[in-house]
Amino acid sequence: MDMLVKKSLHSLTGKLLLTIGTLMIVGSTIFWYFLFRHQEKELLENSVKYAYSFVDYIKKSTHYGMITAQSVLIQQTIEAIGSSEGVLSVRIFDCTGKIAYSSKSDEAGVRMKKDSPSCVRCHGTGLSPSDKPVVSFIRNSENKRVLNIMHPIYNERACYTASCHFHSRDQKMLGLVEANVSLAHLDKSIQQQGIAITMYILIFLFVISIALCTILWNLVSTPVSLLKQGMERVAGGDLDYTLDIRTKDEMGDLARAFNAMTSDLKKTKVELVEWGNTLEKKVQEKTQAIHMAQAQLIHSEKLASLGRMAAGVAHEINSPLTGIVTFGHLLLKRFPPGTQEREDVEVIIEQANRCSNIIKGLLGFARASAAEKAPTNVNDVLDRSLNIVRNKADFFNIKLITEFDESLHRVKADASQLQQVFTNMIINAADAVEGKGTITVISKNITDEGQPVAEIEFRDTGTGISPENIEKIFEPFFTTKPVGKGTGLGLAVSHGIIQDHGGKLLVNSKMGEGTSFFVQLPAYREEV
Repeated sequence: MDMLVKKSLHSLTGKLLLTIGTLMIVGSTIFWYFLFRHQEKELLENSVKYAYSFVDYIKKSTHYGMITAQSVLIQQTIEAIGSSEGVLSVRIFDCTGKIAYSSKSDEAGVRMKKDSPSCVRCHGTGLSPSDKPVVSFIRNSENKRVLNIMHPIYNERACYTASCHFHSRDQKMLGLVEANVSLAHLDKSIQQQGIAITMYILIFLFVISIALCTILWNLVSTPVSLLKQGMERVAGGDLDYTLDIRTKDEMGDLARAFNAMTSDLKKTKVELVEWGNTLEKKVQEKTQAIHMAQAQLIHSEKLASLGRMAAGVAHEINSPLTGIVTFGHLLLKRFPPGTQEREDVEVIIEQANRCSNIIKGLLGFARASAAEKAPTNVNDVLDRSLNIVRNKADFFNIKLITEFDESLHRVKADASQLQQVFTNMIINAADAVEGKGTITVISKNITDEGQPVAEIEFRDTGTGISPENIEKIFEPFFTTKPVGKGTGLGLAVSHGIIQDHGGKLLVNSKMGEGTSFFVQLPAYREEV
């Protein structure tokens, strides 16, 4: 319970209620005080006005008795007035301080002492003929407030001209009228009004407090609680949670901003998940590519070792072939033309020469030499490349078609590097047709951007390259061939060689129809 109270006091609604409530209580107290004092002042001012009228009434009531010197009539009049409700006493003093008439008959003829309250009030005010009645508020023996009114009786023409009077004309003041009126009824009225005002203010505070609590609960506490709940839900991962606060005030704006935030967070989370999945997929692909590249590098190293070993074996084979050809020619002289033996020896010599030519081409292709660019006949390089692969077993069921332009431009190039590119193009085409199909090699002259160019096309009737792979075929280690079949370096190396010669390596492929690679080399121009 204590925790709940502390939490309520430290909440925004509790602070607002405490602050506003304190201000209302302080303001109401100040308002009550000034209103109460104002009401009291108004009532006292009215009492003073009443006192003026009351004294005037006494003077007028006793005027006739004074002029006619009827003491009994004056005393009776004073007693009658003093018997009125709320009138405590009425007295008339002469100039010597003696009570001439009093509503209390036993006071008549008594001379007041100079230190008596009535004498002090009279002499302390310094009354003059033009002064108004002197009004003061005193306490009686019962500690209740009494209104004391003192008014001088001035000498008038009717007084000093009357036959019964002996006042001289020069005497200005004849006496003094004093009346004491009880303010008990007024005090009671002031008290009742104070209680009524207090009740009104308390009721006002109660109604305002209820209304304020209701307003703060609906406009502040409830929306803040919903926002807190929404924050907790969002922090827990529920990004579909929305706030249903449709007011047009700041709370509504905050709710709409909260809903927009959750929507953006949801979109961002979806994007992050998608990016994470894509990244994971990319990592898997790159990891697989790295593993494949590693395997291909190992395979490339094997092929390099095999190439060096094959070059050595070729040298070793070339020597026996030379011997076979030499002894074949010697043996050929022993048989006359037209005999079967001579024809068999000629076949031996021809096949041995063929093997020797193949080995020479293989050695020329595998030999590592510095790149030397010179004017080169592209058709001759194509012939050498075709001779290397033509008699391979992979090409027995492949139809090779060549269409060479005899007037093809010469190019400035390294013949061995061009042979490497052409051989790779032919072998890739053979792999694309999977050992059966047609490979067409075409050389012709074209113009590219106004410049003469020698173009060589390698066309196959294979399955083609998919659009998603055609953009990657020139990347190192990218291959669609199974492991051990290709290294993924042939096209990348070929592309680099052609670019180094100032040319272009282009590709055009249609799925199910085949692929064409175009090698474009700038024509050689002899310097004049």
